[in-house]
Amino acid sequence: MLKLNQIPIKQLKGVSAQKEGELHAFGVHTVADLLDYFPYRYEDYRVRELSEVKSGEKATVLGVIRGAPLLQRYGKGKSRLTCKVETGGLLVTAVWFNRHYLQEQLQLNREITLTGKWEQSRLQITVSQSEFPDSAKNAKSDSLQPVYSVGGSITQVWIKKQILSALTHYGSMIEEVLPFELLQEHKLMSRAEAVRCIHLPGDTGKGQEARRRMVYEELFLFQLKLQAYRAMNRSRHDGISIRVDSETIRSFAASLPFELTDAQKKVVNEILLDMRRDYSMNRLLQGDVGSGKTVVAAIALYGAVKAGYQGALMVPTEILAEQHAKSLQKLFGESGPQVGLLTGSLTDRRRRDVRAGLQMGLIDVAVGTHALIQDDVHFRDLGLVVTDEQHRFGVNQRSILRRKGPSPDVLTMTATPIPRTLAITAFGDMDVSTIKEMPKGRKPIKTYWVKHSAMERVYGFIRREAAEGRQAYVICPLIEESEKLDVQNAIDVYVQMQQAFPDLVVGLLHGRLSAGEKEEVMSGFASGEAQVLVATTVVEVGVDVPNASLIVIMDAERFGLSQLHQLRGRVGRGEQQSHCILIADPKSENGKERMQVMTETNDGFEVARRDLELRGPGDFFGTKQSGVPEFKLADMVSDYDVLELARENAGRLVEREDFWSNEAYAKLCSILRKDQIFQGEQLD
Repeated sequence: MLKLNQIPIKQLKGVSAQKEGELHAFGVHTVADLLDYFPYRYEDYRVRELSEVKSGEKATVLGVIRGAPLLQRYGKGKSRLTCKVETGGLLVTAVWFNRHYLQEQLQLNREITLTGKWEQSRLQITVSQSEFPDSAKNAKSDSLQPVYSVGGSITQVWIKKQILSALTHYGSMIEEVLPFELLQEHKLMSRAEAVRCIHLPGDTGKGQEARRRMVYEELFLFQLKLQAYRAMNRSRHDGISIRVDSETIRSFAASLPFELTDAQKKVVNEILLDMRRDYSMNRLLQGDVGSGKTVVAAIALYGAVKAGYQGALMVPTEILAEQHAKSLQKLFGESGPQVGLLTGSLTDRRRRDVRAGLQMGLIDVAVGTHALIQDDVHFRDLGLVVTDEQHRFGVNQRSILRRKGPSPDVLTMTATPIPRTLAITAFGDMDVSTIKEMPKGRKPIKTYWVKHSAMERVYGFIRREAAEGRQAYVICPLIEESEKLDVQNAIDVYVQMQQAFPDLVVGLLHGRLSAGEKEEVMSGFASGEAQVLVATTVVEVGVDVPNASLIVIMDAERFGLSQLHQLRGRVGRGEQQSHCILIADPKSENGKERMQVMTETNDGFEVARRDLELRGPGDFFGTKQSGVPEFKLADMVSDYDVLELARENAGRLVEREDFWSNEAYAKLCSILRKDQIFQGEQLD
């Protein structure tokens, strides 16, 4: 017997070849896909009293026509139809645009249901939908109506008709996914009933119960995948047991020009303990900007090399790769591990030399961009892979790194503090180490928000810092002038800064410069040759100039909270007091709130929490980054309690010895076996 995911969508009456192609573009290939094509919102057509409706709100009201309709025509094919309607003791004007054909139906004393925007000051409703209770066609009144994502020739009416047809003919074939014990434990409705209620919600109570059931299913299945992947990794015992010598690590730490914080020592111990185990480490190291994650990574890489293995450090940009390579060389010393740099802009000859050095084991630690995971890069004996700021990597991408060696340990670092809400979702398959303590002597950065009209005062601030021998960043959102966006751009600001400070050296840094040009600009700024650096967000992560004590961010409302916090972290790395000036004229309340958050706290974890509240999980990491899944219904902020519950339930099931063989979990095991992460793996 065929299953729903085996019945092609063209089996439904009314699905032509054209419609089939358009549905395929939406990811709908089978009847199962269509039934799981959930509405993204609902239109509320439940009748309300006008006294309950705020001016400007959209609402549905029931009334009686008390005046003859008046039709006005203007322009080509345009019209305005009005009539007086009595509702809730008020006589209001109902207005329809380009609905001239309704004129004959607007009969005196006939009941009518109006849905539209209520303008209290004018006693007017601009009607988007209207129905007559005495008509057989009355379909929407007093109901919640689903709204689907549609396009092309596929309309709301058509897709609703097809979904209703699919429910009628195939609804009884919807299979249960969740084990009975979970349905019972959490009082969840069946999958078949939930799918039906989501498409046909009826009253809100049923709709809410249906959503709760499907949200739990989404989060549970995702967490089950992560927990199973984690359990599978740990059960293999085929990882490298890197026997890092404690005395070697203590000696190296003692040679550093600074003392490790207690938080750094704690996470170093967690990482080294993982490295010594016989399963592959899969750990996330998160910490605020400037908390010293790079030093922790350097200690782990040093330990791996001293134990006879190679290490790799992958970073998002070439500037950061070059800086990390230099930092590691400095920390390791001349007689320490050999560091090689591998980026996309290397000459063919240099690239060949580095690849050969890695394959022969002449290079101990490779630092690079995505060039490190290309097919033609081979290591002699890779033991530890560190990825910096690559929270974009999902389970699939992280698993690619393991294939560069015999199951190397993986340490992922991020300077974007991640709220627990996201950490247990995007990184549910990983162990998490956190650095919340800042190095001794660091002074909190003072942050100010000013408007563009205060630019002269900002110039004075820059001049005072330069007069005391310190340096300043000026950050802009764009490289060149844009007709669409009225925002400061780096090239214009560079010219302005040169004019404002003719006696200072001003540098310009942006992504379109060649690697050599970037290196020259950054070297000039790092050495103190340039006092002011105008830059785009290429300096967002990792660039370290301790003498820089001021950062000015132009059009700061153009940036997200976490990005602003990252940029702010470019200063405050020396002993002197540092400042961040946000120049912004935000038009929205959201923009104003972002500026206020930045002036209120230096805590990256608090910034991240507020950012998640303001932007939502879909935008926190970016729209196309695979670390955070795109759920159909679940929202990681509002559904956080369900997320935690799903994670706990998934972990409990995976830990059962009979999970893979128990008939009660056969459906779940089948789903896992079909996932590309587990294909080719021995799961039971």
